[in-house]
Amino acid sequence: MIIPSIDLQDGQAVQLIGGEEREIEAGDPMPIAERFAVVGDIAVIDLDAAMRKGSNAALIERLVARFDCNVGGGIRDVETALQWLDKGAKRIILGTMAKPEILARLPKERLIAALDARHGEVVVEGWKEGTGQGIMERIAVLREHVSAFLVTFVELEGRMAGTNLDLAKEIVEAARPASVIIAGGVTRVEEVAALDAIGADCQVGMALYSGRMDLGEAVAAPLKTDRTDGLIPTVVSDERGVTLGLVYSSRESIRAAVAERRGIYQSRRRGLWRKGEQSGDVQELLSIRPDCDRDSLRFVVRQSGTGFCHLSTRTCFGEDGGLGRLARRLGERARTAPEGSYTRKLIDDPTLLAGKIREEAEELIEARTREEIVWEAADLIFFTLTRLAAEGIPLEEVERHLDHRERKVTRRN
Repeated sequence: MIIPSIDLQDGQAVQLIGGEEREIEAGDPMPIAERFAVVGDIAVIDLDAAMRKGSNAALIERLVARFDCNVGGGIRDVETALQWLDKGAKRIILGTMAKPEILARLPKERLIAALDARHGEVVVEGWKEGTGQGIMERIAVLREHVSAFLVTFVELEGRMAGTNLDLAKEIVEAARPASVIIAGGVTRVEEVAALDAIGADCQVGMALYSGRMDLGEAVAAPLKTDRTDGLIPTVVSDERGVTLGLVYSSRESIRAAVAERRGIYQSRRRGLWRKGEQSGDVQELLSIRPDCDRDSLRFVVRQSGTGFCHLSTRTCFGEDGGLGRLARRLGERARTAPEGSYTRKLIDDPTLLAGKIREEAEELIEARTREEIVWEAADLIFFTLTRLAAEGIPLEEVERHLDHRERKVTRRN
């Protein structure tokens, strides 16, 4: 599939031709990342650090905190690598530092080895110095130490002249069991599909920034279906992973959904269907992912209003429950609870709420039986969710923070 790329120079998103000539200045990378993140991981490359001309570390930290980012550019020692992993980078991209003795000190599943090649020769130091080694030679040395290779065809980078599919296929075969990401020259959605078919992802920058490639079309390109109407079964879930229902997508609806970042589907009877257009129960599209066989999709949405189902329930399988339902109910009460109600008192009186959290935490510590522990844990969770509701913080933001904590490599003793 496609991995959109954000290359940074002087605090701005840019696109270079051949790694040297600045062709596009796209400005603040944050809104770009918001748009790109709908389709999955984002590659964030610090060109200044790679070229030893400065650093965009503070900006990258902000990106890593909010999005799933593969971070590269100027990571030249183990300490820096660990810092980015601890800060929540999904994976790190290592170039000159990608040596077996160094990679062995880092978690393999979080490592991507960058092989920048000009006419088959691996180049380093911002693509300025040749190494005398070929791509396959480096792959043979490194493939047991990394989860993936990012191979950039430097002579094609930024030129939008197409990529080298024949060479890409050779690289995929040579790299196994590691996966492969191809960059440089990928311009058409047909190339995205062709690379996906041989088992490679593609990292794309210039074609997206220039408008030559549509992001939604790139997502749809590798999909396949055995349905005579060409539609793709699409599971819709909320931000906590609760299934809301099953619908269908077309290439047209996928393109519209990605462009508008809304729940937009293909009705088998009515054509393009923008969820909530009549009911008001609209959906914000958070992510779109294909399954492993590329014959179905999952949309993750933020559902507003009554719910997803036409029967006025949260899901097409009835009402949901658990922490998600409780958090939503408390969030609604924070906005609508009448004066004098217990919820309003808790929200309006931080001292009262803080006291209840302390009290319930102490009672949970002192609980002894299974029943007591469950009861006191429920109380503590209730008041914790009330605190989140009072501050307007959704539960999924806490869950996302916990996911980022899990990426931390350096542990406290």
